Amino acid sequence: DLKLDHHSEDRLTIVEVEGEIDVYTAPRLRELLIDLVNKGNFHLLVNMEKVDFLDSTGLGVLVGGLKRVRAHDGSLELVCTQERILKIFRITGLTKVFGIYASVEEAKEAHGRDK
Repeated sequence: DLKLDHHSEDRLTIVEVEGEIDVYTAPRLRELLIDLVNKGNFHLLVNMEKVDFLDSTGLGVLVGGLKRVRAHDGSLELVCTQERILKIFRITGLTKVFGIYASVEEAKEAHGRDK
């Protein structure tokens, strides 16, 4: 199952994701990301600390979200410390594409410096 939530802090919209992001649940995450961008949220931080599983469909949704925000000079960054999920990003080379942080606080500090 997948739980999704989001809230805004400063100019950053934090998306809390919990559960499994797979071929069955990824469309819900895609819809949320599209909805947020359509409402003018172009700086997204996806907190994946409580994500148990991520497959290629989930990766595709994250990459699609990144393309969407970049079209508005935005950003989509991730919070992830789980080795098995980080390994997926390393293997696919996506560590070079996404900013990946150890905590929401770290990401917010980095975002603050980028303004």
